[in-house]
Amino acid sequence: MLSRRRFLGTLGAGLVAEPLVVEAQQPSGKVRRVAFLYFGSRQPGAGAHRYAAFLEGMRELGYIEGKNVIVEARFAESKPERLPALVAELLRLKMEVIVAAGGPVYRVLQRTAAAPPVVVTVGNDPVLEGFANSLARPGGNFTGLNDTAGDLTLKQLELLKIVLPKLSRVGVLINETNASHGRQAMQLTLASQKLGRQVVLGEASAVEEIEPTFASLARERAEVVVLFGDTFFSEQLRQIAGSALRHHLPSIYMIRDYADAGGLMSYGAPLTDNFRRAATFVDKILKGAKPGELPFEQPTRYILAINLKTAKALGLTIPPALLLRADQVIE
Repeated sequence: MLSRRRFLGTLGAGLVAEPLVVEAQQPSGKVRRVAFLYFGSRQPGAGAHRYAAFLEGMRELGYIEGKNVIVEARFAESKPERLPALVAELLRLKMEVIVAAGGPVYRVLQRTAAAPPVVVTVGNDPVLEGFANSLARPGGNFTGLNDTAGDLTLKQLELLKIVLPKLSRVGVLINETNASHGRQAMQLTLASQKLGRQVVLGEASAVEEIEPTFASLARERAEVVVLFGDTFFSEQLRQIAGSALRHHLPSIYMIRDYADAGGLMSYGAPLTDNFRRAATFVDKILKGAKPGELPFEQPTRYILAINLKTAKALGLTIPPALLLRADQVIE
C-alpha cells in the first residue's frame, strides 16, 4: 500500500547564528572562508557531535584556528522558514564553500543564485533530488557524501526479520516533504510484495504528527516500523522511539543515536565519519577543484546497535547470533 498523498519536496530550514573560527595552513597565508550550515540544533546532541567531527577533519588537514580559515557555523533548529535569511547572510559573508546537512538546506542552496560550492554531508540520492547528474560526475555545484538508502532499508528489514521470523506487515515512516521518500517507498513496496509482505505507510513531517501516525500504523496492524532517512526524523529521535514503544512497534533507523534514544535497533553508516570526511572535499575545493568533478562518496562501514531494554519492554528475545553481530548493545 503506497502513500495516500503526493510526495512533494518543500523549501525549508532556519537559522541560529554562531560563528566559530578554525583555520588551515595554506602557503599564501590567505584566510579562507568556509560555512557550516546544519538544519537541526547544535545544542547538545547529534548536531554538536557532527560539527565537532567536521572541525576535527579540518584540523587533521592542517587548518588552524585564527590563522588561515574562518568557519561560520549556523544551526537551523529545524525551522525551515529561517533558511532563506541564513543563506543570504552567508552570501554576504562571501563564503568560499558551504558544508551543508539536511534536505531542506540542500533545496534552498540549489535554488540560490550565485551560491558557492556545496559539500553534502548526508544524502539519500543526489541524482534523484536534482543535485547531481551522476554520482561519479556530479556536474554542478554540489558534491560530497551519500548513502544507498534503498539497499540500507532492505538490510534493516532483514535484521528485523531475524527477530520476528514471521514478519508479514511492514510499517514505514516517511516524510512527505522529502523528495527521495516516494521512490524509496515504491522500491520497498515492490521488493516486499515479492517476499509476500505488505507495506503500510505512515507520514509525519511535523512533531504533532508523530504520535497519531504511530497510532495509525498500529491500527493498520503493522508489525514493525522502518524509518527512512530524514533530517526531521533525526531531530526527533526520542519522540519517535517513545511513540514506537507506546504502540508496541519494534523499530529501526539508520542513526545509532536512535537505539540510544529507545528505538529497538539502528543500522547505518556512522555519520560523524561523513562530517569528518567532508573536510577533505573542502580542502580540494579550496585548492582549486571543481565540485562538479568530485565524485560523491558512499560509506565504507556500517554500525548495528541493539537496545535490549527496549526489546524487553516489547517482549522480544534477540537471538544470540544477532547480538554477536552488534557493534553496540544497550542494556
